[in-house]
Amino acid sequence: MFGYRVPAPDEAMLISGGRRGLGGAPFRVVTGHGKFVLPVFRKTRFLTLSMCEAEVTETCVTRQGIALHVRAVIAFKVGNDHESIINAGQRFLSDQDQMSVLTGRIFAGHLRAIIGSMTVEEIVTERQKLAAEVLDTSKVEMAKIGLIVDSLQIQSIDDGDVGYIEAMSAPHKAAIQRQAQIAQAQATQASVEAEQVAARNQAEYARQTAVVKAEYSAEVDRAQAQAAQAGPLAQAHAQQEVLAAQTELAQKAAQLRQQQLVGEIVKPAEAEAERIKVLAIAEAERMKIQAEAAASHDRVALDRMLIDQLPLIVKEAAGGLAGANVNVLNGADGLGEIAAGLVAQGLTILDSVRQNLNGQNSEGRSEKAEGLLELQGYLRTPEKNTDEDKPAEGPSSTT
Repeated sequence: MFGYRVPAPDEAMLISGGRRGLGGAPFRVVTGHGKFVLPVFRKTRFLTLSMCEAEVTETCVTRQGIALHVRAVIAFKVGNDHESIINAGQRFLSDQDQMSVLTGRIFAGHLRAIIGSMTVEEIVTERQKLAAEVLDTSKVEMAKIGLIVDSLQIQSIDDGDVGYIEAMSAPHKAAIQRQAQIAQAQATQASVEAEQVAARNQAEYARQTAVVKAEYSAEVDRAQAQAAQAGPLAQAHAQQEVLAAQTELAQKAAQLRQQQLVGEIVKPAEAEAERIKVLAIAEAERMKIQAEAAASHDRVALDRMLIDQLPLIVKEAAGGLAGANVNVLNGADGLGEIAAGLVAQGLTILDSVRQNLNGQNSEGRSEKAEGLLELQGYLRTPEKNTDEDKPAEGPSSTT
């Protein structure tokens, strides 16, 4: 639209002509929006609000009297408030490039003043402190002309050919160099140690590789040897199994033959032996019964014969006294005693014969019969008492 003007975002529109602005300013300030301006009756100008830069290169003398060449950069702009815009517009609207020149000159003066109150060591080691002090001292002055400083950076500090800063840095450089040498030596030592460790690791790896290869080779040799022996071993095992089977078959055949022999010879022999044993036991039992019966019959016959022959035994005993020279001293009593002795002698003989016969129960019937016949023949044969059996004449016995 004709007559309607709009400032850029980084500009302030200054309208002169007509009524005055705030605070009695000769123009009105418009920022951030448009304004209708009557042509011919109103005049419009624009003031930049963007960031500007000023560079300062100044030779400053320190408190120690050492000249330093200082280079600094200032970043500044027009303030956003109406007062700062009005102040900057009244001073720089016709030549806005003068803002950088004036700012550089202002900061150069403040920089010389502040450096003159500091030592080289403080300036070199405390640059941030230097910049802060310069900003503080220039803030009021910059505000009067409508400018604000965003930052101040000390780019470089040089003493030229004096060599003070170089000498000041020598100990630090020596220490740094020493530390650098130590670090280099440590790095070299670490490198050598790393190389040695790597060499040892390589040697150990080579040894392990050789051991593994040897083990693999030995295992392959064993496998080949086993494979080479597999055929003979299998054949030997097969022959051994055949021999074992043949042995087992022979043992079973022998056991079968033994069982056959037992069935054919031993069992019949045992049966025959058992039969003979039973027959022998039966025959022995029969003979025992017969012998007991015969012995019982012979004892009865013997007792009867002994009783029948007792008078004859006594008679024979008395006959032995017929030719003896016997003197009887006590008469009838003496003769009675002699007769009683003869009878007792006969009974003793009878009892002895009976005991002998009883002790021979195990002998046959014919031996017992022969004993009885012999006894009968002895008792019935008078000729047995010959002159040889008679006692010799001698002194007479007196009873």
